[in-house]
Amino acid sequence: MNIFQLYLNLGFNHIADLHAYDHILFIVTLCAAYSFSQWKKVLILVTAFTIGHSLTLALATFNILKVNLAWIEFLIPFTIFLTAFANLLQKSGKVSKGRHLFKYFIATFFGLIHGLGFSTYLKSLLGKADNIIIPLFAFNIGIELGQIIIVAIIMAITWILVDLFHVNKREWVLILSGAGLGVSLVMMLERFPGF
Repeated sequence: MNIFQLYLNLGFNHIADLHAYDHILFIVTLCAAYSFSQWKKVLILVTAFTIGHSLTLALATFNILKVNLAWIEFLIPFTIFLTAFANLLQKSGKVSKGRHLFKYFIATFFGLIHGLGFSTYLKSLLGKADNIIIPLFAFNIGIELGQIIIVAIIMAITWILVDLFHVNKREWVLILSGAGLGVSLVMMLERFPGF
């Protein structure tokens, strides 16, 4: 297995790992407010998240940015909490252009935070490698592929339940966002620095 494929798989597994479910939970809450017909908007959101994630991952890996990891570990579930809470405030079944633009900036910002959370582990994997550009690039492509698959699964489930079985869209948003809210609250309490 070459270096590109190794880091591509690492990025994919970083997102799709059920044991590290915080990323999956974030994507679920991000998708919750959208209907199946808005799948392109959701892909734009997860790509914005990947851009933010890639930026801070690169800055931290190159030792340009240093942060307190305890606070980052707390802020990751906080981003999930805020995303889920914003979904609960949404009244209609479709996301407006203005709200989508706001979510785009939020997804990018949250990607910045999530990227910092993984940078320490990635730096330890890279060690003193001469060229870390290819591993970083491959890792981020793996993240994007993993996110696209998760989005496809969530949007397919949404289509089946809401469009085929006529589950009320607002109730579906409440179920997904309520789950995200509850789990992220527990994670925040567990990870609050000093506890």
